[in-house]
Amino acid sequence: MTVPEHQMTPIEIARQFAEMGQVEDALNAYDVALRQETTAPEERLEAACAVFQFGGDYKIAYDAFLSLYREGQFRDDVFAILNEAFYVPNVRQQEEQYKKNCKLLKNYLYIFRKDFLPFEELPIKFYPYDDNGVLPFYKNEERFDVYTDVNDPQIAHYFFRDLENPIFAKDIFSQYELEYLRDNVRRSDWIARENHIYLHYSDWATFCSYLQILDMKPLLEDEKFVFLIGDEETLYPIDFKERFGIDYSQYPVKPIGIREINKIIWHTQLHAHNGGDFFNEILHEHPNIFAGDSLIYYDHLDAVTEVLETAKNIARNKETYCWSQKAVATLGERTLNELTELKNPTLKDAFVAFFLEHPSFRGSVSDTARIVPSFYFQPHFRQLNFEWKLHESGALVFRCEEYELIKNLEMMKQFRYIKTFTPLRRPTTSHGATMRFLNMQVDGKFSCGHHHKEPSGLSLIRDEFYKRIINRSFMASPSDRLYADSRLVRFEDAKLNPTATFTALAQFLDIPYSESMTYCSNKNGRDPYGVGFSTAAVYRTYDEFCDPYERKLIEYLLRDVYQAYRYDFEQYDGESMALKDQIALLKECHANFDYIEK
Repeated sequence: MTVPEHQMTPIEIARQFAEMGQVEDALNAYDVALRQETTAPEERLEAACAVFQFGGDYKIAYDAFLSLYREGQFRDDVFAILNEAFYVPNVRQQEEQYKKNCKLLKNYLYIFRKDFLPFEELPIKFYPYDDNGVLPFYKNEERFDVYTDVNDPQIAHYFFRDLENPIFAKDIFSQYELEYLRDNVRRSDWIARENHIYLHYSDWATFCSYLQILDMKPLLEDEKFVFLIGDEETLYPIDFKERFGIDYSQYPVKPIGIREINKIIWHTQLHAHNGGDFFNEILHEHPNIFAGDSLIYYDHLDAVTEVLETAKNIARNKETYCWSQKAVATLGERTLNELTELKNPTLKDAFVAFFLEHPSFRGSVSDTARIVPSFYFQPHFRQLNFEWKLHESGALVFRCEEYELIKNLEMMKQFRYIKTFTPLRRPTTSHGATMRFLNMQVDGKFSCGHHHKEPSGLSLIRDEFYKRIINRSFMASPSDRLYADSRLVRFEDAKLNPTATFTALAQFLDIPYSESMTYCSNKNGRDPYGVGFSTAAVYRTYDEFCDPYERKLIEYLLRDVYQAYRYDFEQYDGESMALKDQIALLKECHANFDYIEK
């Protein structure tokens, strides 16, 4: 009888590698052991300690220790390791930050409770996890909470739902959101009325605890915040004239300044004819947005760059350079003077100045508004070309040069707060609408300068079908700063259920849902194209411009998009399709290719 050979487990393999001094192989095996659900708790503890000891990825060990602690396995041993490795090396820095914040708040006029807890009595300890975030540990409950990054660039709360009264927010422990409030709520003495930001914290001890990882210094300088603790909520809103002798109505209104505007709403363009203009028309007259039509990116970047260079030249030598009459008429004398006086003006400064007084963008924005208007930007491209590129890792990736331009544009990086939203339309409908539009251009029935012209001057239709099926711009990476705070909105929902859709969009963008979002408008007035909220574009199939074979192949190749965004298949039956069947189907596709040939 033959005894079956023992199959070694990952932990046994790791031990052997460790004994032989092959550290890298040992770490790989320990990693496998930690990922296997069948690994016993004592072996997971051994593997985590080994990874930590041999200098492997500390997060793998950290996660394993946390998992064991939360399961109640070896809690004392695990807690001792976490405490010694992650908390103790950082506790002094947290204590210093706490004392610094307490000192600042004790001298701050608009916080009425000053009995800050001794550091040792704070109920929450913060265990650094990486360079950005921490794990809160609740001492009384002996519990680790979820990962927290107080600088995570997302605005998760709906602060500006109602601007009838001063801003009131509860239990905000995000440094990013607190600075967002500071930067986007205008000073009371600038709008001639009480406009402080009231921060209510339910529990004093929790508020004190977060002073270990927040930085109060940049928040208190302009004295915009009023801190209310517990029952002090009833003080909102405070009569500053009666309590502090400050009558804000006596101050002159200050026009919105170039560098006040730090928030941009980036309306991304996934593909042609996804309904972007409809969203532009909904937001055009919003009282808290500088909004306009789609901008041809290349044209306006050149104009803004010219404005910046002129401002710099005037600052260097005011006698030689001056603003042209056209610039004064378009940008406004006050804005141009402000831009000229700025120290080290940036492309963002010039961009904001370019549209600050522009009649097409000013809309309903008022200098007396409680919040700084957001800048609304939809860079429109004549072509969105996705191509296969070989990554240095050897993998094939999609790359779009137009997107790379935006991603690397200094102007975008200089906006501190970015809200991104992306309209999406059913891909086959969008493709048919694009083909119809291109044919209208070729026939001379419509011209906007977006279509492609050859050197001969002829307008041509390109292979839009291929461009459609390789477009992966909906696959945004959450690590991409431009998409860190983003949402996708279906064009169909905006047309069929506009109130719910635009109420939700307003909440995401952190602007009030206003009457201006119940009608379409642009620089030419209301309902400029006579389309408005008509649902015809939802049901139009464009059969002449997108044949059934194209529809089926688009649906199959973009089936992940259809499933993720809840679009029904109209031609594709949901079954798998062999490559030979795809090729046979492609040979039947004719609409796009017939128009190219024509």
